[in-house]
Amino acid sequence: MSYVLPSNVPKREGQYLYRFSTKLLKWLGWRIEGQLPNRQQFIIAVAPHTSNWDFFLGVLVMFRLQLKVKFLGKHSIFVWPVKGLLTRIGGIPVERSHRHGVVGQMVEYFDRKEPLVLALAPEGTRSKVEQWKTGFLQIAYQANVPVVPIGFDFKKKAIVIMKPVVVDADIEQARIDFQQLFSQVCAKNPHLA
Repeated sequence: MSYVLPSNVPKREGQYLYRFSTKLLKWLGWRIEGQLPNRQQFIIAVAPHTSNWDFFLGVLVMFRLQLKVKFLGKHSIFVWPVKGLLTRIGGIPVERSHRHGVVGQMVEYFDRKEPLVLALAPEGTRSKVEQWKTGFLQIAYQANVPVVPIGFDFKKKAIVIMKPVVVDADIEQARIDFQQLFSQVCAKNPHLA
């Protein structure tokens, strides 16, 4: 599992978590395929998202890659005693039942031109959905940053990093295209994908 993070990608410090996650992923039989772009700003779209285990796998991969990432999570999980931990590893609580301009807020973050990698699950839930949310595509288009699709393939035990995608104004077509990219990736719970 010899993966080196490209030089421009925001890097997380901490050798202990790096070594621990590297050993655990290897012991569990997971491998990383592909390469992140050598950029300071991009969005990671992780799919399919059908289980709580996806989050824990994602955290292990984040520590293994030494990737400094921000991620959106429903506000209800940001409670004591895990709120501090979630915030420290990059979590941003989001109230999903109300529209608070999350897309606009994320675009503003990217417009600051500071290093930022934002990871999220396009489905927006672990339940089965026919159409993915388009917020991540709106953010990518408005902030002019690429989206890197990453599949968690539980059948192959592979973290599949796909080529970055530049999103244009046709958000609906982009949604369809993204769902197609993940059609061969086997979810933890395939019946929910």
